[in-house]
Amino acid sequence: MLMKKKSFVRFVFTFILLFLTFYYFFVTIIAVTAPGGYYSSFIDHYFNIIAWLKQSLINGSGFLLKMAGYETYTLDNFIIRLVNGKGVRIAHDCSGHGIISFWLAYILSIDLSLKKRLYWLFGGLILLWMINVTRISLLILALNKNWPMPLNIDHHDWFNIISYLFIFVMIFFLDKMSNKVDKSGSSDSKVHPNIN
Repeated sequence: MLMKKKSFVRFVFTFILLFLTFYYFFVTIIAVTAPGGYYSSFIDHYFNIIAWLKQSLINGSGFLLKMAGYETYTLDNFIIRLVNGKGVRIAHDCSGHGIISFWLAYILSIDLSLKKRLYWLFGGLILLWMINVTRISLLILALNKNWPMPLNIDHHDWFNIISYLFIFVMIFFLDKMSNKVDKSGSSDSKVHPNIN
């Protein structure tokens, strides 16, 4: 029992530390790649992962809308629009870096084999990216078709709600997988706080 308490405390400490590290890493990238202030052209040019993420969201949304029969075009400052219609600007907050930080911190805080850790890490990141692409695509359609936001909830809030819902579903299945493995006696993919 004491070991379980210690491992849980270690998990919570590791999770919080990793979450803050990832979150403020992204915030720092945003700060040093925005003109003015502490701008670094080197980081902006070679390490601007937020810009790469935003561009991937634009490309993904453009592809999804094209598959639905809508033509889009993009402008240099991260704007995607329907041809002859309205569009959206993908701001830093649209990147989902807070949710990404949460998922990275969780997966790196639990005890998993390397293979399963990579599977869940990248699978979760791809799922969160797809949710964001779907959100942006639906927002563009809503703006052009004058659809109201469901329940008058902002699209950023909807993205957070749905993303965290999917994260907790993934955590549930990770835990279920761990319990099944524990009952079979194998320890290859336990989802427990890291006690190394």
